[in-house]
Amino acid sequence: MKKTLFLSLLTSSLFTVTPALFSQEATKTEVPSAAADGWISLFNGKELTGWKGLEGYWSVVDGAIQCLETKETSKQSDLILLSSMDYPEKFADFELRYSWRMLTPGGNSGMQFRGKVDRPEMLHVGGYQADIDAENSHTGIIYDEGGVAGGRGIMSKRGEKTVWDADNKRSSTPLAQTEAEIKAKISPLGEWNECVVVAKGNRITYSINGQVTTDMVDESPKACKNGVIGIQMHGGHTMTIQFKNLKIKMLP
Repeated sequence: MKKTLFLSLLTSSLFTVTPALFSQEATKTEVPSAAADGWISLFNGKELTGWKGLEGYWSVVDGAIQCLETKETSKQSDLILLSSMDYPEKFADFELRYSWRMLTPGGNSGMQFRGKVDRPEMLHVGGYQADIDAENSHTGIIYDEGGVAGGRGIMSKRGEKTVWDADNKRSSTPLAQTEAEIKAKISPLGEWNECVVVAKGNRITYSINGQVTTDMVDESPKACKNGVIGIQMHGGHTMTIQFKNLKIKMLP
């Protein structure tokens, strides 16, 4: 009787616990539904639902996502949009809009897109980055974070249209506005900047405050076709930066 009872309890336990474990492992963060105009809100202004970052660095302050770090405790990490990590193939062609402002004189950040989580333990995303820096030296460029796009560093400079051909060779031509004119359109410390990143096929454009800062065509075999969206926290800085109004529209 005791043996029978034990086996009965064990069997019951297995059948109640195992499905829950399988269910938990299978759970993914779905891509939020689009509104009637096609836009998908990525941040509700209240909490970091749908995002994942290292504990202690990311919060919501005054309706904005805030990243705060000190040089001594800084990390090279990202706040990752979970749905883009779970379904990277859905984040291929899109228009991504967001606002940001830097609140400290030092710091470096950016928006990762078509990326890859290359260091899971650090929640680090590599790949294309729409760059931001407090000194306004690199804000507006496209950068290859972590070398995931072939170790190409600064892929497209501010004020330039860059073409990477099928042989991974680079050529650049100036945009209509000069680098200095574009730089002057970027709001100073403490003020909001409105950004638009459009990724369609092999072409990427990055705009700030209504001005295209750089335009890139990437036909290289090392090009990133789809992937993860993340907000970068660059290591080595004492920095406070905020983001809001994050939304995306998938392009056909």
